[in-house]
Amino acid sequence: ADQFAEISKWRARKEDIGLATARAEAVRRAKRVLDLDEELAGNLDKLTELIKASPAAALLEEPGVGPFSAAVCFTAWSHPGRVRNEAAFAALAGVNPIPASSGNTHRHRLNRGGDRQLNRALHTVIMNRMVHDERTRKYVAKHYGEDPTKKSKKEIRRKLKWYLARRVYKILNALDTVPQPA
Repeated sequence: ADQFAEISKWRARKEDIGLATARAEAVRRAKRVLDLDEELAGNLDKLTELIKASPAAALLEEPGVGPFSAAVCFTAWSHPGRVRNEAAFAALAGVNPIPASSGNTHRHRLNRGGDRQLNRALHTVIMNRMVHDERTRKYVAKHYGEDPTKKSKKEIRRKLKWYLARRVYKILNALDTVPQPA
Protein backbone atom coordinates (compact mmCIF):
# COMPACT_ATOMS: atom_id res chain seq x y z
CA ALA A 1 0.00 0.00 0.00
CA ASP A 2 2.93 2.33 0.69
CA GLN A 3 4.23 1.90 -2.85
CA PHE A 4 0.79 2.64 -4.29
CA ALA A 5 0.51 5.75 -2.14
CA GLU A 6 3.91 6.91 -3.35
CA ILE A 7 3.09 6.25 -7.01
CA SER A 8 -0.28 8.00 -6.72
CA LYS A 9 1.58 11.21 -5.74
CA TRP A 10 3.77 11.28 -8.83
CA ARG A 11 3.41 14.49 -10.85
CA ALA A 12 3.49 14.89 -14.60
CA ARG A 13 6.89 15.77 -16.04
CA LYS A 14 8.11 17.01 -19.35
CA GLU A 15 9.29 13.81 -20.97
CA ASP A 16 8.70 11.83 -24.13
CA ILE A 17 5.13 10.72 -24.86
CA GLY A 18 5.73 7.01 -24.08
CA LEU A 19 7.17 7.64 -20.64
CA ALA A 20 4.56 10.31 -19.83
CA THR A 21 1.75 7.93 -20.81
CA ALA A 22 3.23 5.10 -18.71
CA ARG A 23 3.63 7.44 -15.74
CA ALA A 24 0.04 8.71 -16.05
CA GLU A 25 -1.28 5.14 -16.30
CA ALA A 26 0.75 4.07 -13.24
CA VAL A 27 -0.67 7.00 -11.26
CA ARG A 28 -4.23 6.20 -12.39
CA ARG A 29 -3.90 2.54 -11.45
CA ALA A 30 -2.27 3.30 -8.09
CA LYS A 31 -5.13 5.66 -7.21
CA ARG A 32 -7.64 2.99 -8.25
CA VAL A 33 -5.94 0.39 -6.04
CA LEU A 34 -6.03 2.78 -3.07
CA ASP A 35 -9.73 3.51 -3.72
CA LEU A 36 -10.52 -0.20 -3.89
CA ASP A 37 -8.59 -0.85 -0.67
CA GLU A 38 -10.66 1.82 1.04
CA GLU A 39 -13.88 0.35 -0.37
CA LEU A 40 -12.92 -3.16 0.77
CA ALA A 41 -12.16 -1.90 4.28
CA GLY A 42 -15.57 -0.23 4.37
CA ASN A 43 -17.27 -3.41 3.16
CA LEU A 44 -15.50 -5.46 5.83
CA ASP A 45 -16.62 -2.99 8.51
CA LYS A 46 -20.23 -3.20 7.28
CA LEU A 47 -20.11 -7.00 7.16
CA THR A 48 -18.67 -7.12 10.68
CA GLU A 49 -21.48 -4.87 11.94
CA LEU A 50 -24.11 -7.04 10.24
CA ILE A 51 -22.66 -10.24 11.69
CA LYS A 52 -22.44 -8.73 15.18
CA ALA A 53 -26.09 -7.70 14.93
CA SER A 54 -27.17 -11.16 13.70
CA PRO A 55 -27.54 -14.44 15.59
CA ALA A 56 -24.20 -15.51 14.04
CA ALA A 57 -22.28 -13.14 16.34
CA ALA A 58 -21.40 -16.11 18.55
CA LEU A 59 -19.30 -17.53 15.71
CA LEU A 60 -16.93 -14.57 15.88
CA GLU A 61 -15.82 -15.74 19.32
CA GLU A 62 -14.43 -18.96 17.84
CA PRO A 63 -10.69 -18.89 17.09
CA GLY A 64 -9.94 -18.20 13.44
CA VAL A 65 -13.51 -17.27 12.48
CA GLY A 66 -13.77 -13.86 10.88
CA PRO A 67 -16.79 -11.96 9.62
CA PHE A 68 -16.67 -13.47 6.13
CA SER A 69 -16.43 -17.07 7.38
CA ALA A 70 -19.18 -16.43 9.93
CA ALA A 71 -21.43 -14.96 7.22
CA VAL A 72 -20.89 -17.94 4.91
CA CYS A 73 -21.60 -20.43 7.74
CA PHE A 74 -24.70 -18.53 8.83
CA THR A 75 -26.00 -18.32 5.26
CA ALA A 76 -25.49 -22.06 4.71
CA TRP A 77 -27.25 -22.88 7.99
CA SER A 78 -30.00 -20.43 6.98
CA HIS A 79 -32.62 -21.02 9.67
CA PRO A 80 -33.52 -23.45 12.47
CA GLY A 81 -34.74 -26.77 11.15
CA ARG A 82 -33.19 -26.45 7.68
CA VAL A 83 -30.39 -28.87 8.56
CA ARG A 84 -31.63 -31.78 10.67
CA ASN A 85 -28.40 -32.63 12.54
CA GLU A 86 -24.67 -32.01 12.67
CA ALA A 87 -23.95 -34.91 10.31
CA ALA A 88 -26.25 -33.34 7.72
CA PHE A 89 -24.49 -29.98 8.17
CA ALA A 90 -21.12 -31.69 7.68
CA ALA A 91 -22.48 -33.31 4.50
CA LEU A 92 -23.79 -29.92 3.36
CA ALA A 93 -20.28 -28.52 3.86
CA GLY A 94 -18.71 -31.47 2.06
CA VAL A 95 -16.58 -32.40 5.08
CA ASN A 96 -18.30 -35.58 6.19
CA PRO A 97 -16.10 -38.69 6.06
CA ILE A 98 -16.66 -41.07 3.17
CA PRO A 99 -15.36 -44.61 3.81
CA ALA A 100 -12.47 -45.55 1.51
CA SER A 101 -11.23 -48.69 3.23
CA SER A 102 -9.41 -51.56 1.59
CA GLY A 103 -8.52 -54.81 3.31
CA ASN A 104 -7.25 -54.14 6.80
CA THR A 105 -6.70 -50.44 6.10
CA HIS A 106 -9.53 -48.32 7.40
CA ARG A 107 -9.51 -44.81 5.96
CA HIS A 108 -11.92 -42.07 5.04
CA ARG A 109 -11.61 -39.82 2.04
CA LEU A 110 -12.63 -36.26 1.35
CA ASN A 111 -16.13 -35.54 0.18
CA ARG A 112 -15.94 -33.49 -3.02
CA GLY A 113 -19.62 -32.53 -2.90
CA GLY A 114 -21.54 -30.06 -0.82
CA ASP A 115 -21.53 -26.29 -0.59
CA ARG A 116 -18.08 -25.30 -1.86
CA GLN A 117 -18.26 -21.80 -0.36
CA LEU A 118 -18.99 -23.25 3.07
CA ASN A 119 -16.20 -25.78 2.61
CA ARG A 120 -13.80 -22.99 1.66
CA ALA A 121 -14.82 -20.92 4.70
CA LEU A 122 -14.19 -23.91 7.00
CA HIS A 123 -10.87 -24.54 5.24
CA THR A 124 -9.81 -20.93 5.80
CA VAL A 125 -10.66 -21.15 9.51
CA ILE A 126 -8.78 -24.45 9.87
CA MET A 127 -5.69 -23.12 8.09
CA ASN A 128 -5.76 -20.10 10.42
CA ARG A 129 -6.12 -22.35 13.46
CA MET A 130 -3.28 -24.61 12.33
CA VAL A 131 -0.98 -21.58 12.52
CA HIS A 132 -2.40 -19.53 15.41
CA ASP A 133 -4.44 -21.81 17.71
CA GLU A 134 -2.41 -23.74 20.29
CA ARG A 135 -4.90 -26.61 20.68
CA THR A 136 -5.06 -27.18 16.93
CA ARG A 137 -1.27 -27.08 16.61
CA LYS A 138 -0.97 -29.69 19.37
CA TYR A 139 -3.53 -31.91 17.61
CA VAL A 140 -1.64 -31.66 14.31
CA ALA A 141 1.69 -32.40 15.99
CA LYS A 142 0.22 -35.42 17.77
CA HIS A 143 -1.39 -36.97 14.68
CA TYR A 144 1.11 -36.10 11.93
CA GLY A 145 4.25 -38.10 11.28
CA GLU A 146 6.09 -40.79 9.36
CA ASP A 147 4.70 -43.58 11.52
CA PRO A 148 2.08 -45.60 9.54
CA THR A 149 -0.39 -45.14 12.39
CA LYS A 150 -0.12 -41.36 11.94
CA LYS A 151 -2.25 -39.37 9.54
CA SER A 152 -1.39 -37.27 6.50
CA LYS A 153 -1.91 -33.49 6.49
CA LYS A 154 -4.88 -33.97 4.16
CA GLU A 155 -6.53 -36.41 6.59
CA ILE A 156 -5.84 -34.09 9.51
CA ARG A 157 -7.42 -31.13 7.69
CA ARG A 158 -10.45 -33.29 6.80
CA LYS A 159 -10.94 -34.28 10.44
CA LEU A 160 -10.46 -30.72 11.65
CA LYS A 161 -13.01 -29.40 9.12
CA TRP A 162 -15.45 -32.11 10.17
CA TYR A 163 -14.99 -31.14 13.82
CA LEU A 164 -15.38 -27.45 12.97
CA ALA A 165 -18.57 -28.08 10.97
CA ARG A 166 -20.04 -29.92 13.96
CA ARG A 167 -18.99 -27.07 16.26
CA VAL A 168 -20.49 -24.41 13.98
CA TYR A 169 -23.74 -26.38 13.76
CA LYS A 170 -23.94 -26.65 17.56
CA ILE A 171 -23.31 -22.92 17.99
CA LEU A 172 -25.93 -21.96 15.42
CA ASN A 173 -28.48 -24.43 16.76
CA ALA A 174 -27.94 -23.15 20.31
CA LEU A 175 -29.39 -19.87 19.03
CA ASP A 176 -32.63 -21.64 18.18
CA THR A 177 -35.18 -20.76 20.83
CA VAL A 178 -38.19 -22.13 18.93
CA PRO A 179 -38.95 -25.76 19.89
CA GLN A 180 -38.58 -28.23 17.01
CA PRO A 181 -41.60 -30.35 16.03
CA ALA A 182 -41.22 -34.00 16.99
